[in-house]
Amino acid sequence: MKDKISFNPIYERRSIRKFQQKDVPAELLNKVLDAGRVAPSAKNRQPWKYIVFGNEPKKELLKSMEDGLQREEKGITNLPKSQHGIADAKNTLRIMREAPIIIAVTNTNAKSPFLPIDNDERITEICDSLSIGASVENMLLAAQELGLGALWIANTCFAYRELTAYINTNEQLACAIAIGYANENPNPRPRKSLDEIVEYRW
Repeated sequence: MKDKISFNPIYERRSIRKFQQKDVPAELLNKVLDAGRVAPSAKNRQPWKYIVFGNEPKKELLKSMEDGLQREEKGITNLPKSQHGIADAKNTLRIMREAPIIIAVTNTNAKSPFLPIDNDERITEICDSLSIGASVENMLLAAQELGLGALWIANTCFAYRELTAYINTNEQLACAIAIGYANENPNPRPRKSLDEIVEYRW
């Protein structure tokens, strides 16, 4: 029996943080987006929307993120226990500026994570977040298979209000994805062994 299944992109995928200054052909970008579209989702709600930014709109989007990070540094925040993450978010902004394409991913069934919701809504939100995670992973694997590099980004949370204002959406901004041609070939990051994470009860 083989140790790994034959779907190599799962094992070859890397989080890319350095990109070439080279345009991504629309044909390849659409293949990445289509891979996200066909992901499984809870109750087949398909709660994802992809907003693709490049060129000047991308610069404006990231200016909004910079404004949000500056606000956070002044202590005007909804994330007071996460301020240690701002330096990393500023580095993420640098990476996003280098990538030719940024895809903002929204949850079409949810509102701001900073608004209260009831228990039923929370369960729906969790299920839809898992669905969006599956969609994003499909896109990351498709990018790998197509010779592109990609980075899943959650640091958008620090500039949530500025980014959603620029995008002009009331939908929940779930994450972003940076896509382009990789300008690095990083080694795999450490992963826990199966013995550490699997418990059999059969």
